[in-house]
Amino acid sequence: MRERRPLAILLMGPTAAGKTDLAIALHERLDCELISMDSAMVYRGMDIGSAKPSPEELASAPHRLIDIRDPADPYSAADFREDARREMRRITAAGRIPLLVGGTMMYAKRLLEGVANLPAADPAIRAELAREAERSGLAGLHAELARVDPESSRRIHPNDPQRLMRALEVYRASGTTLTELWHQQQPETFPWEVLSIGFTPFDRSVLHTRIAARFEVMLEAGFIAEVESLKARGDLHPGLPSMKSVGYRQVWEYLDGQGNLEQLRHRTIVATRQLAKRQLTWLRSWPGLHWVDSQSRDALDDVLKFVRESGS
Repeated sequence: MRERRPLAILLMGPTAAGKTDLAIALHERLDCELISMDSAMVYRGMDIGSAKPSPEELASAPHRLIDIRDPADPYSAADFREDARREMRRITAAGRIPLLVGGTMMYAKRLLEGVANLPAADPAIRAELAREAERSGLAGLHAELARVDPESSRRIHPNDPQRLMRALEVYRASGTTLTELWHQQQPETFPWEVLSIGFTPFDRSVLHTRIAARFEVMLEAGFIAEVESLKARGDLHPGLPSMKSVGYRQVWEYLDGQGNLEQLRHRTIVATRQLAKRQLTWLRSWPGLHWVDSQSRDALDDVLKFVRESGS
């Protein structure tokens, strides 16, 4: 009989859905250790705008892979896969369940599917693509991708500049499309049995209200001052992955004189809603996903039921 793989839980959902609170509650109820799956929380000094758990929350429910990089040092999905698997092995060896929580869907996808043999980032090509985007817009870049790599163009949203430029960068650097490179990747069996939970308000208007309310809390907590402090360092710039994070990018532009405070609110809330929409689109195609309504009083019990049914 084939030996059963150990359990790992992926708790995913759109921004502002309440994933952190649920993860902490699960930490208290299950033999699980938490691993952050958030591309902004990895950076030190980016606390308010990333909705990082408070020091008190981290003391009672530690999250691994938080505050592990300086914002000037880019962190990739490949980096996350290596770090997350290392932490998962340690947690499993201690007889506990790894629970990965966050909304960076690319991290989750790379964790499970692996990383293709892609060319390294090329600043010159990336700068060239940025100039082209200024001239013809993201629509022009997406049209080019559709010509050279139709499969990637169907998968990548026209308003997702980071993934769009990376796909074209790969093609220009290697002469091979992103799709072809992924097809060359050898499949492997993931070492854990994965329980995937999708956590979101089933009423979309509730999510929109939570997004707006959370941004007000961030402003009151000193988000603008946080970005001012990062900007004053002098070694950060808007092109870095850390500063492209939703919220940080908009506040940086505001500090550069682009619009007033009310316009900042509007731009950030709209961008955050767009991010949530992209996250939900990813989740709708996620295989074997168990949906849980974050507004339900039984949300925690529903997740615990799924864990019990998984055989843990």
